[in-house]
Amino acid sequence: MKNQATRVRVAEIIRALSKEIPDSKIALKFSTPFELLIATILSAQCTDIKVNEVTRGLFKKYRSAKDYAEADLEELEEDIRPTGFYKNKAKSIRNGCRELIARFGGKVPRTLKELVTLPGVGRKTANVVLGNAFRIPGIAVDTHVHRVSRRIGLTKQDDPVKIEFDLMEIVPEEQWTLFSNLLIWHGRKICAARKPLCDLCVIRKWCDYGSKI
Repeated sequence: MKNQATRVRVAEIIRALSKEIPDSKIALKFSTPFELLIATILSAQCTDIKVNEVTRGLFKKYRSAKDYAEADLEELEEDIRPTGFYKNKAKSIRNGCRELIARFGGKVPRTLKELVTLPGVGRKTANVVLGNAFRIPGIAVDTHVHRVSRRIGLTKQDDPVKIEFDLMEIVPEEQWTLFSNLLIWHGRKICAARKPLCDLCVIRKWCDYGSKI
């Protein structure tokens, strides 16, 4: 019964946020699943705005998995330096692209099980790619989804994977990607980490945190 009541609550949250944020598409700019994979790896600990600035030139210079796989590591590091943690990201991208070529013919796999075997790709990145490039439903628990879902009271977990599975139980599967994107946008615009703008929040009455203020 508790889960059923929560599902009704989630439906209201999705309805309200969809009206407030009619264009809830991912903020990362991409034209292919491969570009989204690279952009999502770069987005770790970095803003989407900065990633888009970097990939504007990066995607013109490196057009395929082969280009990254054969790249000079120090040159690739410099190309992505503004995104932070560039040494680790460069290694993950180059090694990941070598794996793509060796195991998947240079194509981005369409399953979470295969995606998470690539260097630098966790469940969050895999679900971002599946949901936004292939339209295969997935809940991507980034920092915003983590924070907002806990504030609302949809989960008490702190581990991203446990949060993902909690949300999968109460959000309709066909809306997993939409729900993730809505919470990400809401987290950026309204439900900020330090000072959430509860007075402007359209889902306040369904939120454990906001309804108590």
